[in-house]
Amino acid sequence: MAIPIRRLTVALILCCALLAGSTAYGSSEKTGTKGTVQMVAVGAATPSPTTSAERQKFAKARFVANAALAAGATYQWIVKPWKEGKFKKGAHGRKLALVKAGLAGTFAYNRLKAAVRNAQGDPQLSKALAPLTAGIDALKSLPAKLRGGDVAAAGTFEDLINKVKDAGQSAGAPVKDQVPSASQLSGG
Repeated sequence: MAIPIRRLTVALILCCALLAGSTAYGSSEKTGTKGTVQMVAVGAATPSPTTSAERQKFAKARFVANAALAAGATYQWIVKPWKEGKFKKGAHGRKLALVKAGLAGTFAYNRLKAAVRNAQGDPQLSKALAPLTAGIDALKSLPAKLRGGDVAAAGTFEDLINKVKDAGQSAGAPVKDQVPSASQLSGG
């Protein structure tokens, strides 16, 4: 069986590169005068703390990502079915819509709490979201309200998401809906 020369050359180059790479990092030992092995101290790279400006920048980015996921889940699996009337008693597909809304509501609550934590790294966002924290905490009762037939509960959820978007916009962090994947929903 003839092997093309190109394959042999590529295999030889890869083997040499792996061998050179492994020997370069493996030679950190020196022998002492009595045959004992002494380890040479290798300077470990320690991460430097970020500046407050970087923390604020990342806080806004994380806030936008978390709020966008919450807004997307809310719109896709709570607001749209609510407007289509799927939460009303006797509606076709009500049970499935309620299960999806419950899962999306839990996900959105989790992401909104994360967004509030992220907003604490930025003074503008923190100030803008301060009045909304009580409303976010009140979202825990959404699944029970929907099961009970309170269709206005989905409207309050939509209003709160819009207030979070407006707060982000006023602090210079515009939020656009981003529908989460099924794995993101189930993973939280």
